[in-house]
Amino acid sequence: MTSTPRRSELMGLSALVTGGSRGLGLLLSARLAQRGCLVTMAARDEAELRRGAAWAEERTGKKFSTAVCDVRDRQAVDSVVRQTEARHGRLDIVIANAGVIQVAPVASLDSGAFEDAMDTIFGGAVNTAMAALPSLRASEAGGRLCLIGSVGGLLAVPHLLPYSCAKAAVGTLGEGLRAETAGENLSVTTVHPGLMRTGSHLQAEFGGRSSREFAWFSALSGAPIVSMDADRAAERIVRALERRRTRVVLTPAAHAAAVAHGVAPAMVTRLSGLAARLLPAPPATPGDADAIGHGIQQGHDIDRSASTWTEKIRKLGSGLNDRAARRYNQQIPGPPTSA
Repeated sequence: MTSTPRRSELMGLSALVTGGSRGLGLLLSARLAQRGCLVTMAARDEAELRRGAAWAEERTGKKFSTAVCDVRDRQAVDSVVRQTEARHGRLDIVIANAGVIQVAPVASLDSGAFEDAMDTIFGGAVNTAMAALPSLRASEAGGRLCLIGSVGGLLAVPHLLPYSCAKAAVGTLGEGLRAETAGENLSVTTVHPGLMRTGSHLQAEFGGRSSREFAWFSALSGAPIVSMDADRAAERIVRALERRRTRVVLTPAAHAAAVAHGVAPAMVTRLSGLAARLLPAPPATPGDADAIGHGIQQGHDIDRSASTWTEKIRKLGSGLNDRAARRYNQQIPGPPTSA
């Protein structure tokens, strides 16, 4: 983790980060603490929160508060916001980061996948923002709200359709809140990261030919040319919060994709269609022997030794991502896997 500026206007502010126990949320929590913030990390899994807090405390020398919270539960989010404000006497910064990633061809999904993505990603962002807005408006330092979207919300990504739909809604929420709070003692920053090496491939959910979906996703999201170091991404996001920027798109590839979609959306859609043909096809029948794992499987549970093709593709770019998973609390504690 790189050095932090000696002085920051965030010093002494109270911050709440949802999805703060691992990956990008964990790094954002650490970066805020380095700037002198009093950080509360919120996530669903209590054991994961403890490990994340221990990781952050070891690397920053700061103390962190934790809160077990499912962002889909509006009352639970309201409670965490009140507790955070009561603990520190204020609430100045809120980052809505919690989410889920589902990777599968649409033919292997049902409407439940879209509902789950919308409930967690968009519903979680709405619950967090609406619960926090009164406190952020009352902040003497001027409240800061940050919503973590995605380049997948700026254009539809094949085999990530539920995720793209939910992230698009988050982007609209950020723009709308920014417009409606203009002139108030509050800033809203919406961040659209491209691919980042956070180790999220182990926490993502895969359907269809799940081992092959895991292979391409883990390889691409870990490739150094097209993906971004997660720690650098966290630093860029916190700087954007400091400067009260409205919109941030991370990675050159994400910038290029967003601009191209804005200028020539039909062409980008055609190119996406061509890209989709290169991705694993859905199982032809439930008995298709090549379809490893017809139901949704988490990356942790994928049998990576079951397919030579899968392992070769995965190893092309996932080495950095595997290391990120070990560093950023993405792995489930236990004996080593075959990866």
